[in-house]
Amino acid sequence: MTRLEQQINFIIEVDKLKNIIRQNYLVDGSRKEDDADHSWHLALMCAILSEHANEKIDVLKTMVMVLIHDLVEIDAGDTYAYDSNANVSKRERELEAADRIFRLLPADQAQEIRALWDEFEEGRTPEAKFAVTLDKVQPLLLNSGSDGKSWKEHKVTLSQILKRNENTGEGSQALWDYGYQLIQKNVDNNNIINQ
Repeated sequence: MTRLEQQINFIIEVDKLKNIIRQNYLVDGSRKEDDADHSWHLALMCAILSEHANEKIDVLKTMVMVLIHDLVEIDAGDTYAYDSNANVSKRERELEAADRIFRLLPADQAQEIRALWDEFEEGRTPEAKFAVTLDKVQPLLLNSGSDGKSWKEHKVTLSQILKRNENTGEGSQALWDYGYQLIQKNVDNNNIINQ
């Protein structure tokens, strides 16, 4: 297979991301978002909101990171943030998926993309910290915008949300402060159970 054929095969394979349905609804509440919606939204957020990162970041690198961070869900599925049972096997499922999916690329690109995915997962660099912040704040925006539709369906509690977001401010304190205000507003509106 030529390099171009490998790249095209990868592109065709990752089109499956459009079939992975998440638990968050679009802001208008009309349907649940899919992983492609989510990844695109994070990339756009990165381009627009990068000035709010706690540390200077490479914006293009971070955009690529958020575009590829959920590709593993093609095989591993989307694991709902507040599903404690499914989260037990999440890491193992995602590592296996990363091995298969990224290897579809030519070796040099497979190594580069896998390294970005690993960097996101480790969450230690300024880019990864900001990418993780975006990944945590975006669902807050959607849930708040849809009047807490997903939170109410799943009976999500304040303590669950705060636990999930305990490190969100590491990438952008400004975005976390904004997200926290949304959380408090939704507790006040009874969209989030106050426990």
